This record gives sequence, structure tokens and C-alpha cells, in this order.
Amino acid sequence: MEAPPQKGLATGAATVTVVLWASSFVAIRHVGTEFSAGALALIRLGLGSVLLGAFLVLRPRREVPERRWPGKRDWPQLLACGLLWFGVYNLTLNEAERRLDAGTAAMLVHIAPLLIALLAGLTLGEGFPRQVVIGSLVAFGGIVLIGTSTSTGRAETWGVVLCITAAASYAVGVVTQKPLLSRLPAAEVTWLACTIGAVVCLPFAPTLIDELGTASAGTIWWAVYLAVFPTALGFTTWAFALRRTSAGKMGATVYAVPVVAIALGWLFLGETPALLALAGGALCLTGVAISRRTRRIR
Repeated sequence: MEAPPQKGLATGAATVTVVLWASSFVAIRHVGTEFSAGALALIRLGLGSVLLGAFLVLRPRREVPERRWPGKRDWPQLLACGLLWFGVYNLTLNEAERRLDAGTAAMLVHIAPLLIALLAGLTLGEGFPRQVVIGSLVAFGGIVLIGTSTSTGRAETWGVVLCITAAASYAVGVVTQKPLLSRLPAAEVTWLACTIGAVVCLPFAPTLIDELGTASAGTIWWAVYLAVFPTALGFTTWAFALRRTSAGKMGATVYAVPVVAIALGWLFLGETPALLALAGGALCLTGVAISRRTRRIR
């Protein structure tokens, strides 16, 4: 049974992740007006990798007694996590948000938690705890309500396909990351996966150089924000929380991301949610609360 202090830290880290990842949907929507999908993925992952690497180098060694380089059995999972979650996910999501509003994209991508719960139950031996299954289904119902009440009222087909591809990459990435966190420190796993994703995006370097020359200062700063906060910090707090709880439960927690994304889109992009979206947001939060609930042990 998880100790209360550790449980509190994991919950706090998960909350930080939810807020930062929700903000990324709004930021990508804004930055996508001047950066193409590949260029945005490269600047986000490249800067994120540099920041995470600097943090690991500068951190006092006494604070990381478990630090070690991955072994041979770790690399297939690291490569899968880096290629799919950091590489494919970012590329497909960036391209999707050139066609869909932030709220719709967040809703579609967050079919991933159901996939995570399914894959974790089948491959990680987590089974299918009743509260996670019920919470996931309730939250997914909220996602559907949000999706039927987006600001545009429609979804472009190719954008939907890209979001579903991003969701599948996201789910597989989480399930491959979870076993690594039992053997390696969370910060090292995040840095290596981010670096792998950045290497995958290197072919877009010429495009990035061209677009940096024409992009406004505000857009460039938003791209830097994506690298520093949703990427470097957000993925680190995610890994910290995932190490201390199950993949299924963490997957259900991020159902709150579309709720926050719609609120931020409302504030910063003028994408006003309908009453049905607010009802969907309430369902999402209810589902998250159910999935995070643990039984009392006498």
C-alpha cells in the first residue's frame, strides 16, 4: 500500500502534468500558425532535451544515488517510448491542430487513457480494477460530450485520423515507459526518450531554420514555453507520478486535460465552450475522482 506522503507527492505531480499538458494544446494551436508540424516538434523536443540534460548534469550527485546507464534490456522500451510518444505523437498532434481547434484535438487524443488501461491490464499485469474501469468509462462519456459541443461543431477528417494516431502512440509510449521506471530514475528516462524523439525530428532542421527567420518573437517564445514547461517539466512530473502509481490510474487522471484545455482555449483563443461541454467537463472530473479512489484496508 502506497505511503500517504508518496501518494500526496504523486497526486501533486499528476496535477502539474495535467495543467501543463492542457496548456500545450492551446500553445500548439497558436504556434502552428507560423511553424510547421515538424519544425515545431524539433524545437520543442530539442530544447526540452537540452534542458533535461543540463538538469541531470547540474544536479548534485548525492541526490541521485540510483543513477545508472540503461542496460541492453532497457533500450527496446526506451526506443519505443522515444519514437512513439515523443516523436510520432508530437508530429501527428502538431499537424492535427492545424486542422482542428484545441478542445477537439484534446478530446480526440484522450481516447488514449482507455487504451492505456487496456494495454496495462493485458501486458503489465495491472488487471482491470473496478474503480479504474468505471472511472475511465465515466470520463470517456464526458469526453464524448465535449467532442459534440466544440466551438466549430465539426471535425476535419484528416485531423481526426492524426489525433487517433497520436492517441495510439501516446498509449503505447506510456505502457513501454512504466517498466523502465521500476529500474531507472524518472528524470533519466524522460531525458533519453525526449532525446530520441528529437533525433527522429532532425530531418526538419532546415525547415525550422527557415521558419525561425520569419516567425514573430511572440510565437518563438510560445515555442520555448512548450519546450520548458509541457515538455521538460510536464513529462518529468508525469514520470515521477507514474513511478508511484499504476499506468491505468495515471491514464484515467489525464482525462482532466481536455477540461482544462477547453477552459484555456476559451480564455486565450476565443473558442467558447457550450453548456454541453461544461457538462462533459464535470463528467471527466467525476471519472478521474472515481479512478483515483482507493479502497480502505482494514
